[in-house]
Amino acid sequence: MKNLILFLAIILMTMSCKDEGQLEADIAGINTNIEVERFDVLFGKATPNDLPKLKQAYPFMFSEKYTDSFWVGKMKDTLQVQLHEAVSKTFPSFDTTEAEIESLFNHLKYYFPEFRTPRVITATSSVDYRNKIIVTDTIVLISIDTYLGSEHEFYEGIQKFIRATMNKEQIVVDLASEYAKKYIYQKQNKTLLDEMIYFGKELYFKDLMLPFKTEAERIGYTADELIWALSNESYIWSYFVEREMLFSTDSKLPERFINPAPFTKFYLEDIDSDSPGRLGQYIGWQIVRAYMNQNDVLLKEMLIKSPKEIFNNSKFKPRK
Repeated sequence: MKNLILFLAIILMTMSCKDEGQLEADIAGINTNIEVERFDVLFGKATPNDLPKLKQAYPFMFSEKYTDSFWVGKMKDTLQVQLHEAVSKTFPSFDTTEAEIESLFNHLKYYFPEFRTPRVITATSSVDYRNKIIVTDTIVLISIDTYLGSEHEFYEGIQKFIRATMNKEQIVVDLASEYAKKYIYQKQNKTLLDEMIYFGKELYFKDLMLPFKTEAERIGYTADELIWALSNESYIWSYFVEREMLFSTDSKLPERFINPAPFTKFYLEDIDSDSPGRLGQYIGWQIVRAYMNQNDVLLKEMLIKSPKEIFNNSKFKPRK
C-alpha cells in the first residue's frame, strides 16, 4: 500500500512539473519583446548641442520649470559625471535585466490580457532610493543608480537593511511590486491582519510573475533570513495569536511587523537580533498561499478579495 501511495505521489508530481513547464513555455511564447531605453547613457554622453533632440525624444524627463542652461549645467555637474561612470561600470550591458523584465511582462500579459507593454527607460536620480521605480500606464522609469550593489560607496550613509536590496538582481522584483500595487484592491487597512494579507497578495503575485527568482529574492531576504522565517513560522504565528494581535488596530504594529526594518520587533532579547524584518509580510504570504491551494480562485479574483475572506478560507497552518 505504501509503495502504491508513493508511486501515485511521484506520478502526480511528474504531471505537475510537466504542467508547469508547459505553462512557462506558453508564457515565454507571448514574447512582449521589449527594448530598454538607456536615457542615462544618452544623457551621460550628451553635449549641449544634443539637448534639443533629447528633449524632443524624452519631453517627460525635462521639467518645464527649468531652463536649458540648468540641463546643460547638469551635464557637467561633478555628481552627475560620477553617477554616469559608476552606472557604466555596473551596467556595461543591460541584457540580463532586460530579459528578466521581458519575462515579467510576458507573465503580466498572460494573467492580465489587458496589459499593454510600456516604454522602459533607465535614468539616474541622485540615488533617490525612496523612488527606485516609477510605473505609469505607458512608461516605466528605473532609477538605475539605486541598483549599483549594496556595498557601493555611494550608499555609505544609507542603513544596511535598505542597502541590502540595492543591487541589479532586485530591479525586476521591485518592478513586479509596483505592478502588484496596480492590481491589488483592498479597503483601507485597519488591522494587522489586513496589512499581512495585503503584502501576502503582493508576494503571491510575485510567485506567479517571477518564477525565475528565488523565494528569498521575491521577499528581499537573504537565504539565511528566509531559513530563519521558515524555521520559526510556528513560533511567529503563535506569538500573533496568543497576544491577540491579528485583529488589533494598534497603529504601532505595522512598524514592528510589516514595515522595512533591520529586524522584527518581538521585544524579546533572544529573538529580535536574529530575526529578519517584515515577518508579518512573510506570514501573510503563507496565508495567501494556503488560500490559493485550498480554493479554485483566479489570481485576479484573489487580489480583490477581502482579508477576512482570504483568512477564513485559507485553513492556514504554520510549518512546525
